[in-house]
Amino acid sequence: MTVPPTRAWTLERIDRRLHFASSPAATMFAESGAFRVRPHRHPVWKIVLALGGGVEVGYDGNRTVTAVGVIVPPQLAHTCAVSSAYVALFLDPWELALGTDPTRLNETSTHRVLAALDQPGPGADLDAARAELATLAGPAAPLDSRVAHAVREITRPGSTATVGAVAAQVGLSQPRLRTLVRDWVGIPLPRLRLWAMLRTAMTELPAESAAAAAAFAGFADQAHLTRTARTLAGRTPSEILRPGASGDPAQTQ
Repeated sequence: MTVPPTRAWTLERIDRRLHFASSPAATMFAESGAFRVRPHRHPVWKIVLALGGGVEVGYDGNRTVTAVGVIVPPQLAHTCAVSSAYVALFLDPWELALGTDPTRLNETSTHRVLAALDQPGPGADLDAARAELATLAGPAAPLDSRVAHAVREITRPGSTATVGAVAAQVGLSQPRLRTLVRDWVGIPLPRLRLWAMLRTAMTELPAESAAAAAAFAGFADQAHLTRTARTLAGRTPSEILRPGASGDPAQTQ
């Protein structure tokens, strides 16, 4: 996806610290305390690394994966909880070559990714972390050039390009482009655009209000941003910025 150079912020609230960073390599969200989120489904790879505790991912009814680190594949509806401080990394869906179920990372692999990241703050090395994950999981095949162009155009910040217009740019019909994207990426272009918009909105927090961040990212209004965040990330902007709002299991189940 097309994203601007690394944007990062840190928020201190009472006894909780939040770090956010986003770059062309990856997006990172780190938190100094335990958390739990409601069921959600994101269109990207999510890698959750516990800093001293464990990660629990629930999916497919009553199936559960528990480990010090877990890779959650794109489009998997799941819940997620961590019993300690943690780092969560998000990679584009074409970055890794894994299956459709969560993948456990042992302590050695988890520590390798955290060491590559260097620190869970604004200075985090997202490029190195992505490279380490590709080494551990195996990189996916390079995208078809027409698909790569379509993804770049649809997810470019501020883009209003339609799927039809992008299809014409690469000399394909809309149905053919949709089929290629499904075969190569597995995620519809409109859903990739929503994720890119959500990531853009997050770069504006907490410096801007949720309404201003929503407008900046191209959402219809703050309610649209809230619904998208709840669906794709399991937490709304207000829950992310308010310490403990999503860490209380009673509020998220």
